[in-house]
Amino acid sequence: MAWIWRYHGADGNIPTEEELPNESFTSQGDAESWLGENWQELSEGGVSTVVLLEDDREIYTMSLQPVE
Repeated sequence: MAWIWRYHGADGNIPTEEELPNESFTSQGDAESWLGENWQELSEGGVSTVVLLEDDREIYTMSLQPVE
């Protein structure tokens, strides 16, 4: 099984893979730890939402935008 993050910009579009990290993880915990260390950089790069995928199955979606 492979765990990956899919990125969405504020406009809902998926940024190109060349612009963002294309990491693959062996567990959900590893993927979540990586996001915990890199979410701010992703947000500053224009990512507003991330989707965690296990192979092709969507696990959950999470916003990177601050709560007001």
